[in-house]
Amino acid sequence: MLSVPTLFTVLVVDFLAVGLIWAYVMRSYPKFDAARFWALASLACAAGAGISMARGMVAPLFPVVVGNGLMIFACCLAELGLKRFYGRDISWWPAGLVMAAGCAALTFFLIVFDDMAVRIVAYSAAQSIPIAATLPLVLGRIDGRVNPGAWFTGVIGILFVVAHAVRSACAMLQIGGALSITGFNGLQATMMLFLLFLAMAWNFGFLLMAIDRLRNEVADLALLDDLTGVANRRHLAQRLAEECARSERSGEPFALLVIDLDGFKTINDTHGHAAGDACLQHFTLMAQTRLRPGDLLARSGGDEFCIVLPSSTLREGAMIASRVLDVCRADAETCTGADIPIAVSIGVAQWDRNVGPFPERLIASADEALYAAKRDGRDRYAAYDPSPPLMPEVEAATPVPALSGRA
Repeated sequence: MLSVPTLFTVLVVDFLAVGLIWAYVMRSYPKFDAARFWALASLACAAGAGISMARGMVAPLFPVVVGNGLMIFACCLAELGLKRFYGRDISWWPAGLVMAAGCAALTFFLIVFDDMAVRIVAYSAAQSIPIAATLPLVLGRIDGRVNPGAWFTGVIGILFVVAHAVRSACAMLQIGGALSITGFNGLQATMMLFLLFLAMAWNFGFLLMAIDRLRNEVADLALLDDLTGVANRRHLAQRLAEECARSERSGEPFALLVIDLDGFKTINDTHGHAAGDACLQHFTLMAQTRLRPGDLLARSGGDEFCIVLPSSTLREGAMIASRVLDVCRADAETCTGADIPIAVSIGVAQWDRNVGPFPERLIASADEALYAAKRDGRDRYAAYDPSPPLMPEVEAATPVPALSGRA
């Protein structure tokens, strides 16, 4: 039979090790707030188990109430860490309330009415409440993503609550034999060992969640431009390939805008590269205010940007180009002193069957329209139309600003 001191010794050693791991994570990733809570939770559990080892050596109030109270508080800290992991607001008073209620119940059923079975129920309930509170977080979707580590943590949490319920039922029904403050029966010792295993697995679930989060962040960073924070060339290529494949299946068009900052080399030569970088950043902020949800702004290189407009026609692409030009012109009119006005030229093209699954064809069409806009005087947009006009005299008499020319 496993002795009580042996079980608590294993608890102390295991959770000290886990606490050191989380302390290292906390030090290596200072902005990862959840690691602080999980490190404190592990150390609180180790401290509580260490105090509980004093059963039979000192008055029972200290090891039973304080030791178990710290282990209850450890579960509350773990719950707060999960909330921080998901960016939720935290409040300390529910944790304090659960710990206070658990300690009060342990004290009452130790001093006023000594009943170890009821103390097991009180302790199990106090630990199960914060564990159960984490389940909606870890078993749900965040930003459309399922975190495999979170699902593992959720399953372990469910097993944790079930194991506590089974242990409490066995204690109340006196299944397995007698209980004392310094000795558990075989069944209770086995349940304690199983709960220890679940506690360790729960912490490893937190580690898996952290690894998944960091891996997703690295993957996202690989698709972002370092300077402007918008999509980079790789992300643009992926998105264009996806849109071309989708359009080829459905026949639904989408539009592409290729944007070039006018006179950018002069800005760099006259004001320096820092000023040029600031112009690029400022342009991305302005352009994003004129885009729709689902549109993608990407920096394809240097002073050139692209905007992918899903489910959009050439005319709709021209409307977005007009909006981007308008915001740049309005911003340029407010420039004074050392401010640098930003002007852009834009080429607009639409996917059609001739483009097929080849994004480079669409890019070439938008580039051709961009060159036309620059030839016509810059600070304007032009739309790519592969078919020659049948009635040029009518077009000249009735211009369509949504498709070509200045906005």
